[in-house]
Amino acid sequence: MSLSLPLSGLKILSIDQYGAAPYCTMMLADLGADVIKIENPATGGDFARATGPYFLGENDSLYYQTFNLNKRSLTLDLKNPKGREVFERLVKGADALVHNMRGDQPAKLGLTYKDLATINPKIVCGHISAYGRGNPRESWPGYDFLMQAEAGFMSVTGEPDGPPVRLSVSMVDFMTGTMMAFAVVSAIHAVKQSGASGRDIDLSLMDLALHQLSYLSMWYLNAGLVSTQVPRGAHASITPSQLQKTKDGWLFVMAQNPKFWDILIEGIKRPDIGADPRFKDMASRLAHRAELTKILDDIFQTRTNEEWVEVFAGKLPVAPVHGVDRALDNPFVLANKMVQSVPHPDRADMRTLANPLKLDGARVPSKHAPKLGQETDAILTGLGYTGAEILALRQAGAV
Repeated sequence: MSLSLPLSGLKILSIDQYGAAPYCTMMLADLGADVIKIENPATGGDFARATGPYFLGENDSLYYQTFNLNKRSLTLDLKNPKGREVFERLVKGADALVHNMRGDQPAKLGLTYKDLATINPKIVCGHISAYGRGNPRESWPGYDFLMQAEAGFMSVTGEPDGPPVRLSVSMVDFMTGTMMAFAVVSAIHAVKQSGASGRDIDLSLMDLALHQLSYLSMWYLNAGLVSTQVPRGAHASITPSQLQKTKDGWLFVMAQNPKFWDILIEGIKRPDIGADPRFKDMASRLAHRAELTKILDDIFQTRTNEEWVEVFAGKLPVAPVHGVDRALDNPFVLANKMVQSVPHPDRADMRTLANPLKLDGARVPSKHAPKLGQETDAILTGLGYTGAEILALRQAGAV
């Protein structure tokens, strides 16, 4: 029996590039929504298709596959009058539109709720941009890495004696996409449950990044504390909750509360450390972080990561620092089916990460991301276009 997907029956139009919005619409597609990815035939579609270093035939790459599983691709030039006609016919039957253009572009291209409400008053318009709409920066281009810089992430990452450090993956993009997916589904729910009208939903990378400062923002806004880099990637106010050197690498150890501190002391078999007045409580341990770090390093370097994980497994939160290879080849990860095979026309053995969600204990199914315009004819036929009309659209450069 096939898995019942909760968003089956929803139709989402996406006009997106690279990471944030494609991640959003992939989440929706993974959960069953029919996501039609609209790509400009004149530009080769989503720029992610040309992002290397690994390519899959023409206009396709492993980078593009990362963010576009389970979607359908329609080539369409929105600036072409005939293309606009096709787009508006799509809008009539759509539940939502999601894009990640600069903030000044939706109004210029007629993609706001005000523009589309006369065609479909129920449509939800999700606008992802770098800095938002209706402000002095709305026309500015921007990417995840810039947000990590300006929103303060880099200033609190890395070692105190080193330069600011960027997180190597685009987490601002991914968090933005996830939050927009939640917002879009919530707005669609309101439309279907109460008959509410559609609406605009705006989310900028900058606003999302600032929001993720979380307790660091509360500390500064209410107590004036400017958080900075902390040695060993440590928690700002709790210790030991940080990296410790081991015989063969690094182990992240998190004694987040008194219970875990006691388990740590028992596991390393050093009751004298627990009795030391410098480490008697959380405040004392924080005040003597450097001394405690050195003592624990000497202890943890007597065994390997694997040996320490065995000592604390299921008792104390610990994790070895893995490279990308070991992270993905981890037997636990493989047994948990987080790596899946998704055959691709140009690579039958393509593997990807699975969606982290499980439904009724099962992973949601995945299909490779579409070739550029792969479903154009099928989508147009579904809209009522004849073969001759589709040919005319191609000749006009609309699709």
